Amino acid sequence: MRVFRMQRISAVALIIFMTIHMIVVHYPPFHIDFSRIAVRMAQPLWQAIDIAFLFFVLIHALSGAYVVITDVQRFSRGKRLLAWAAVIIGIGAFIYGVQTILAFGAYFAAQL
Repeated sequence: MRVFRMQRISAVALIIFMTIHMIVVHYPPFHIDFSRIAVRMAQPLWQAIDIAFLFFVLIHALSGAYVVITDVQRFSRGKRLLAWAAVIIGIGAFIYGVQTILAFGAYFAAQL
């Protein structure tokens, strides 16, 4: 039941973050300008939004994969190992993504 709740909460959060992302990045009143992206990536608020977006994407994807892995048959040892591998990969992907977002922010802050 916990995975079901995580899936639903992350889906609602993704709707919010996806809307923000689409409005800010993909539908500005002008063409996408890299200098505007640099200004946005240098701001801590936008970094926090991007990190939260990454977190909820990973939670949603990994909880969905977990349900698919464990739904069909009994929860065997192999499936448990696959589930833990997904958790470890998710944690690694989150750490890597946060480092990338912060590195872009630091780089763009130095350029401004």
